[in-house]
Amino acid sequence: MQVSNYQQQLDTLKQEEQINQQRNAMLYVEVLNLRNGTEALEERARHELGMIKKNETFFQIIE
Repeated sequence: MQVSNYQQQLDTLKQEEQINQQRNAMLYVEVLNLRNGTEALEERARHELGMIKKNETFFQIIE
């Protein structure tokens, strides 16, 4: 009975580890993009901060 409980806990921990590894890999790629280029940084600034470039026209479409 106790071995079965431990096995179930181990399976759960393995699933959580796999999810965390995938998340860490995605974050690592994002960090590399932010360090190596301005494109990812610019995209983040646009979406999260609402920034626009100088001499750029912003259009907001409300539906």
